[in-house]
Amino acid sequence: MRRDAPPRRSLLVRLLALSALVSLCSIAATAWLTARTTTGAIRQEQRQVLADQARIYHELLGYAATHPDWTGAESTVRRLAADTGQRILLTTPRFEPVVDSAATASGPAATSGTPATAPGSPTAAATAPGSPTAAATAPGSPPPAATAPGSPTPGAADRTVLPRTPTTTVDPLSVDLAMLPDAPADRIDARAVGPFRLTTAERAAMEEAARDRAGCLRSELGVEATVTDDAAGRPVVSVPGGRPLGVRCASPLVLDAPTRTESAALADLTALVNACLERQQIRPVTLSLGLQWAPARDREQEQVISACLANSRRQQLVRYVAPPVLLFVGAPAGAADQAPVLSAPHRGRVAEVAALVLAVTVAITTVVGLRLSRPLNALTRAARRMTDGDLSARVTATGRDEIAGLAAAFNAMAQRREQLEELRRAMVGDIAHELRTPLSNIRGWLEAVEDGVVTADGALTSSLLEEALQLQHLIDDLRDLADADAGELALHREPVDVEDLLAQVATAHGARAQASGVALVVDTASTTRAGYEVSADPVRLRQLVGNLVANAVRHTPAGGTVTLRTRTESDALLIEVADTGGGIAEADLPLVFERFWRADKSRNRQSGGSGLGLAIVRKLAELHGGGVHAASTPGAGSVFTVRLPVPAAAGCGGGAGR
Repeated sequence: MRRDAPPRRSLLVRLLALSALVSLCSIAATAWLTARTTTGAIRQEQRQVLADQARIYHELLGYAATHPDWTGAESTVRRLAADTGQRILLTTPRFEPVVDSAATASGPAATSGTPATAPGSPTAAATAPGSPTAAATAPGSPPPAATAPGSPTPGAADRTVLPRTPTTTVDPLSVDLAMLPDAPADRIDARAVGPFRLTTAERAAMEEAARDRAGCLRSELGVEATVTDDAAGRPVVSVPGGRPLGVRCASPLVLDAPTRTESAALADLTALVNACLERQQIRPVTLSLGLQWAPARDREQEQVISACLANSRRQQLVRYVAPPVLLFVGAPAGAADQAPVLSAPHRGRVAEVAALVLAVTVAITTVVGLRLSRPLNALTRAARRMTDGDLSARVTATGRDEIAGLAAAFNAMAQRREQLEELRRAMVGDIAHELRTPLSNIRGWLEAVEDGVVTADGALTSSLLEEALQLQHLIDDLRDLADADAGELALHREPVDVEDLLAQVATAHGARAQASGVALVVDTASTTRAGYEVSADPVRLRQLVGNLVANAVRHTPAGGTVTLRTRTESDALLIEVADTGGGIAEADLPLVFERFWRADKSRNRQSGGSGLGLAIVRKLAELHGGGVHAASTPGAGSVFTVRLPVPAAAGCGGGAGR
């Protein structure tokens, strides 16, 4: 007994319930996560912004320390802006743009002289000490206004603004200790070496000497020494824990003594320092490579010497570092310290949005569910009709989705089942007809003999034997087809010369063809003397070709010709049986290999056999891994082609070929 699915288990109801549950859960989870994580996200973002600003400041400071101008800074600014997600703008102290990450991302960098629109207050004002535009203030003091003249008010809806951060000095000659706590006491960036920069040859010599010393330490003292560069780019040998290098590995002195370049720069720096000391009426000093001086002085003079050294270094390095610029870093507007709290109006909006999302989800799910369930219900009804015996049940297949493909497959299955049912009914009738005719003849003659009407002479015995052989032939054909369908028809393969096999078949059917007035020939004009060999069962292959020849002779009128020939393709051997009979109608070609099918519906034994011969041909060809094809032109004859696969390595005819 069939039962329809209850409404609560229907596809539409389940889709609606699932979509509603997912929508409610997603809305509730989103609202809760939004209120829960916004505070932490904003605080983390603020910390990240400060870290990004420190990174931007440090890298731009390093660029300025190693370049005489900002000409090539576009790539560095673009990279920093892409990494941090900030807008970076460098301007002169007069707010003339030097580099803008927004400009470099979409086009050429802004050039000096173009009016600048600063994104907010400057994060870093890079000014030379003592200049009238200097904006360096003590760390922690409020930042001064640094908006370009005529620019929009910071905080406008269409702009980005900066969080309140101290104004710092980006100038490598005046490092902000708040941004870089590990900066030197003189506030000169260690990367600003200027005339002390080693030449290529000097650096190569020092690197080689450093590697030699590190190797000596590893081999002589067992110390894991490594070669690194200091902030100025000078190779040095580092050992764990700062252990002494030892006397044996203290040389060569090239690592400790200044190079020619450093000696010249050190001499210039010493001259500048001593000139400063002379103005202060202090005796001159001698500077070492580590910027230490001798002789030592009292504390007051030491302070004066330190100040002169710092000023002299700035005077010496000013030509080798980039000029000061103002640094603006844009941060997302609306950043606040207070955690967001959902107010009553906001909660009402969340509820409204949740209701709207739920309504839209339900509506869409309903439409989709109906589109899914309607064709499925149609398929279910059609399948039930087929179960009740209505093989004409079909469904309408529209669209190109999976359900439409399922409907098309169902229709094809139903059509094929209807055809098979028709063939089954016809086959039962045909088998009954084929068995009834010889059995009726045998019974009639035996009753006549029993009644004494006829005498059981040799002629009668031969006639009865012929009818019995006809029955035996029909039973054998049915058994072969049953074995083939069950996969129990075994093949005994061996090399078979196809041309010899065709000659044998022609000889076996020659008498019948001659009696029918049909010429049976084997076309050898296009074949080689060596012939073709395939791996096949010779008995079954002879049966296959014999059935085709018998069928061709039967349907060829007197005076016609039946031709047997072979030809090859790249991977197959083709056996063709062609006749000059009346041909087969195009509508009947797909049915010629069906069981008990014959073009002559009258089933006259003079014009047709049992109707199983061509069905056996198809089965035997498929068992050999091939197939059979029929082509015909009404009034001109038919051609039946058997295709037998031949391995590429084996070839045809042992390599004889054509």
